[in-house]
Amino acid sequence: MLLLHLSDVNEGRWADRLRETLAPYPVVRRGDAFDPADIAYVFVWKPKPDAFEGLTNLKAILSLGAGVDALLRHPGLPDGVPIVRFVDEDLTQCMSDYVVAHVTMHHRLYTRFRADQKARRWSQLYPPAAGKTHIGIMGLGVLGEDAARRLVALGFTLNGWSRSAKHLEGVTSFTGREQFDDFLAATDILVNLLPLTPETAGILNYETFGKLRRDGLIGGPVIINAARGGHQKEADIVRALADGTLGAASLDVFEVEPLPAESPLWDIEACYITPHIAAISNEGRGVPYFSRVIKDHEAGKPLVNVVDRTRGY
Repeated sequence: MLLLHLSDVNEGRWADRLRETLAPYPVVRRGDAFDPADIAYVFVWKPKPDAFEGLTNLKAILSLGAGVDALLRHPGLPDGVPIVRFVDEDLTQCMSDYVVAHVTMHHRLYTRFRADQKARRWSQLYPPAAGKTHIGIMGLGVLGEDAARRLVALGFTLNGWSRSAKHLEGVTSFTGREQFDDFLAATDILVNLLPLTPETAGILNYETFGKLRRDGLIGGPVIINAARGGHQKEADIVRALADGTLGAASLDVFEVEPLPAESPLWDIEACYITPHIAAISNEGRGVPYFSRVIKDHEAGKPLVNVVDRTRGY
């Protein structure tokens, strides 16, 4: 039996689609009558504190999100139960769309020309060719690799930084803490697509910003964060944008969401805010994916995209 425990999404719509696709396999919601001991799979998004109570016979936990940092912090998360995360071509495409849009916007000096327009100032400052701008992607998993591949195709110079060594065509790879400073020194536009772990929390801070390449992008280096709000220290971003350590920032995620109205980030012209919409999981892609996971597992096949709890992703 599959139990849905989805918050902040239309759980009823997911349930209807899953029942259609999985029939006759039983699908239940929290308000339905069922024996918790009969639940073999639980499908979760932002689970409440009691989400796993009584689920003593779980075969797997299915996570609607690609990131599982919040789930791993859940106080009731059962030990030893495999966690399957969502990996999907559409989600990856949407994330790459966001990254490419903001990289090209900053490379073409949008902040500068928007200010010129506001001042009615005609100033013909010519942006460099793409290859002159060095993009640094933190995190070379499924999302980071796809974004890097698309940016390489556009002619940008690509650097990548990851926990373990990666070898991607057209990307200069840096590995581990010992190469982090070298990676930053070679980067004009820093893109964060890391998983959120204790090691990466707060990595977007003033010290990090100060190590980015200073003689590259006109107007100063830029950060783009489409991963997790826990990666950034927003007070440091405000400070860096004010004193020129950063030339601009694109932020899709925040320490507190929704971003509080009193946040100073709202008023900074060089800070581009979107409300956590870079990539979203939807029923059209999620239902076939998780239905296949369950059907294959019930048929004796191994689970796919299982989270390594020790690494946090």
